[in-house]
Amino acid sequence: MGQAALDAPAGSLSFMSLFMQAHIVVKLVMIGLIVASVWSWAIIVDKSLLYSRVKRQMDRFEKVFWSGQSLEDLYRSLANRPGSALAAIFVAAMREWKRSFETGARSPIGLQTRIDKVLDVTIARETERLESRLLFLATVGSAGPFIGLFGTVWGIMTSFQAIAASKNTSLAVVAPGIAEALMATALGLLAAIPAVIAYNKLSSASSKIAGRMEGFADEFSAILSRQIDERA
Repeated sequence: MGQAALDAPAGSLSFMSLFMQAHIVVKLVMIGLIVASVWSWAIIVDKSLLYSRVKRQMDRFEKVFWSGQSLEDLYRSLANRPGSALAAIFVAAMREWKRSFETGARSPIGLQTRIDKVLDVTIARETERLESRLLFLATVGSAGPFIGLFGTVWGIMTSFQAIAASKNTSLAVVAPGIAEALMATALGLLAAIPAVIAYNKLSSASSKIAGRMEGFADEFSAILSRQIDERA
């Protein structure tokens, strides 16, 4: 932003005209914030659909699991393709259970410990999958306003330099340059506000799903523990 901004017509305050007249640093800030905003919305939509799908899959699996169907039959139907977070936990625990008995493991305590470890690892893996890319939303939400503010400060600084060079302080002349600078802050807020709201909402939804997985893992571990005691 410089003399070109000061010489621009007073009415040329459209987004595109302000962007084209902006200093190269301010342009880079604006482009970065627009890209961050688009990517944030892509993550928001993707995660919202994913969490909704995961919840439906968990509901279906729990309905089948508690229907009284044999664990062996359920395992055979899901072994190659679990299809949901709870099914993945179930298959991982059953696989360790079957492997231990097929290899002649005799220690109930050791088997229970291994099953619990497998459950914990599977939950951690599924939770990591659910929470992937949420950190980007947190980063945009916290850094976006400051990045926009940097663009504003830089733009106003160069605008004042141009004003001093032209020796013209008319409001009609300086308004486009100031508007360019302030637009960077507006874009920072435009990127940050949805990112912060979505991050809080999606993090809460992810925590609820993780808690549901842990609850199922505890219940299933107790079921297997009773069967281990019976076999022992």
